[in-house]
Amino acid sequence: MMRLFIRRYDTMSPSPSLFKNLPFLITPPLLWAGNVIVARMVRNDIPPFTLSFGRWVISLLILLPFAWAAMRRDKNLYRRHAKPVIGTALTGVAAFNTLVYTGLHNTTSTNALLLNSCIPVLIMLIGAVFYGQTLNRFQVSGLLLSLCGVLAIILRGDLENLWALRFNSGDLWVFAAVVCWAFYTLWMRHMPSEINRTGLTAVQIMLGLPVLLPLWLWERAGGAQVNWNTDALLGFAYVGVFPSVVAYLCYTAAIARVGAVRAGLSIHLMPVFGTLLAVTLLGEAFHLYHFIGILAIFGGILLSNRRSA
Repeated sequence: MMRLFIRRYDTMSPSPSLFKNLPFLITPPLLWAGNVIVARMVRNDIPPFTLSFGRWVISLLILLPFAWAAMRRDKNLYRRHAKPVIGTALTGVAAFNTLVYTGLHNTTSTNALLLNSCIPVLIMLIGAVFYGQTLNRFQVSGLLLSLCGVLAIILRGDLENLWALRFNSGDLWVFAAVVCWAFYTLWMRHMPSEINRTGLTAVQIMLGLPVLLPLWLWERAGGAQVNWNTDALLGFAYVGVFPSVVAYLCYTAAIARVGAVRAGLSIHLMPVFGTLLAVTLLGEAFHLYHFIGILAIFGGILLSNRRSA
């Protein structure tokens, strides 16, 4: 199944159609919402640097057999475009998840999902300030509409809950991760199309692991150990396969096919899927504000994919 997925992924051509790209827009936030929940659940069993390092080792072992031929073919392209390749490896592989896992030891899943929902805003702001990126009225309107949907879910339909939100040092780690991801998305947009994306993902992981290795060793030297149990094993299995391999490949495809802004806007779906996972797996209640928020977010994504006349 993984071979068929990667083969189809590598042979795709760019397409602006929202319907055709819906799987690539929906899959990453779904799997990343699960990543936040799983990381929070196993925080007492797996130290953060260990989880991040182990996640990418597992991912590389899965990808390497499928990526090796493309990596050898594109090795000159990696050298020619070394800056964006290294930059995306540092921000998207080494930094983002490590910072999120560190932050989740001191903050809640809700706060982490809320902060991740800032990514589309940061992509637009950074793109406009540093890269001269222009936005049409539909993209701005879609962003605002989907942001209202996020707030409806986070605030549980009541503006007074805004004053009950509390942020701490863990939130600062997650916010730093969010900034890294915004830069990763923008830099991936400018990655040459002739570079095979499966091979590129494997190379990014290989560049990110040497950065994570000393952090993992430092964590072990400090006495942090994995509490090996079923939850820890399932946690490593999940983060190593789904949010790492499947979600990254889909997100990279979305950037190439619909652009950084529209792909980034799909991050607003993370609190939607986080809510649905909490309802399904944790038995939490589903309320009217969840439904309104989900409609607003989907409406924002549809609106942002319209093109100005």
